[in-house]
Amino acid sequence: MTGESGTVLLIQFARAPVVGKVKTRMLPHLSAEQACELHCELAEWTTRQLLLFEDGELELAVAGDTSHALFSRCRALGVTRISQQCGEDLGQRMYHALRGGLVEFESVILVGSDCPEIDVAYLGQALEGLQHADVVLGPATDGGYVLIGARAISERLFEGIPWGSDQVYANTLVALADTALSCAQLRPLNDIDRPEDLHRWHALNEARPIRR
Repeated sequence: MTGESGTVLLIQFARAPVVGKVKTRMLPHLSAEQACELHCELAEWTTRQLLLFEDGELELAVAGDTSHALFSRCRALGVTRISQQCGEDLGQRMYHALRGGLVEFESVILVGSDCPEIDVAYLGQALEGLQHADVVLGPATDGGYVLIGARAISERLFEGIPWGSDQVYANTLVALADTALSCAQLRPLNDIDRPEDLHRWHALNEARPIRR
């Protein structure tokens, strides 16, 4: 089922910042407190980037406590609404978010909060891909994906996927082949998940600060 508004909904997935529970692959290179601060910085950066894309509304879908100060800051920046993620695992949560968004909107684009390279141009490419395909995927260089957009969706895309592994993208393409959905693919981007990724984050901060 697709919406009739003719507009696009952007959904940002984010976990509530809990020291010792977020960005754990950065430990012990970073302390638990530093890793949590990094998580907050990336989430807020992503929100600012998505808000620069003026073709759609922005929903922040949270795993955990939606009342955290991080999300209050994001709402103050211009997030349209904050919702609670729903589902037993990441796949179910993404499926429910996309399916729910498509009830109201013609297209939905969902991203995480770990890829600061996502910008207005990349989002525009995703939306353009949805003019010709049912699903658009933005792969991550680590084997996952940083973006999934849809104007039609199937739960099959999220079943049996080894979330957190380097086989997520490949297995998603296999799952897509089992459906009648067409797919457009974007260029790969880098997540900020491990200590060896931090130089990209620092360089991006220095070269492309966001002003809003």
